[in-house]
Amino acid sequence: LLGLEISPKYGGSGGTARQQSIVVEQLARACAATSTIYIAHLSLCCRFISMYGSENQKRELLPGLVSGSKVGAFALTESVSGSDAAGMITTLKHQKDGFIINGSKTYITNAVEASTIVVMATIDPKLRSKGVNALIVDSKSPGITINPIHGKMGIRASSIAEIVFENVFVPKKNLISDESNGFKNTMNVLNASRISIAAQCVGIAQSAYDAALDYSQNRMAFGQNLSEFQGIQWKLADMATEIEAARLLTLQAATLRDSKKPFIKEASMAKLYGSRVAVELADKAVQLHGGVGYLSPSPVERIYRDAKVTEIYEGTSEIQRLIIARQILDSGNI
Repeated sequence: LLGLEISPKYGGSGGTARQQSIVVEQLARACAATSTIYIAHLSLCCRFISMYGSENQKRELLPGLVSGSKVGAFALTESVSGSDAAGMITTLKHQKDGFIINGSKTYITNAVEASTIVVMATIDPKLRSKGVNALIVDSKSPGITINPIHGKMGIRASSIAEIVFENVFVPKKNLISDESNGFKNTMNVLNASRISIAAQCVGIAQSAYDAALDYSQNRMAFGQNLSEFQGIQWKLADMATEIEAARLLTLQAATLRDSKKPFIKEASMAKLYGSRVAVELADKAVQLHGGVGYLSPSPVERIYRDAKVTEIYEGTSEIQRLIIARQILDSGNI
């Protein structure tokens, strides 16, 4: 599973975006945090190296990553640049045989456990997208400090951290993308990974529905199971329909990517709609459980907390709407 969409030449298992979507959905259905670890490792770190790394980089790094013996992370977000990714201020300066990185990244999934980190840095913050480079950084490099961040609402079994770079030397051979294509390649990786987040949303929504359905069939009220009340039946029917719609949007985007057709709009639609469904269904599941659903360790209490972040990371819902609108306006059709 860790080698999906990675060439067997580098230890991967090949496969398709559709297959990866199915895996992510099922992981998220059981545990959203586990699916987050998986997505950051495979869909971001491994994918960037697989798509844009040199032959030597792929041969050296991918076998350990896809075997699971090593963990990958993807460091883009900064305290000053979330949705505005081009606004990063972490810098790199050219030096003989390599680069020096200074700055910090925050909210980085897997940073605590990762050995390999794909890091975006700029040669000059004033250049914005035109100055972005992508590099492979060893997490044990001198000058790197990993500061774990605690207190997340949900997805708690997946670690996040701040990564501080103080005059960190990175060999020239570790450069993946320079300023001529660094930002473009980063966005391409995020566009592809957005399909995995959409699949995660479907899995979270499915887990909320599973819990609601089970509870409604076993909880007695006024002499009958909750599922025998028409109001509950309609709620379950709406939930099932919304999940199926989100799943089909996700698989459509994955199929387009597998067919090497444009998929950016569809991926954003799947992520936008899927995250909304995940949040709304988690809310409905808690409501159906009543007081039981409000208390930990009720599964729906955890699902409710886990769902919210899907509207935030890898492009907020507001950013997805911008992407969709731009794609529509550029193409002139739906």
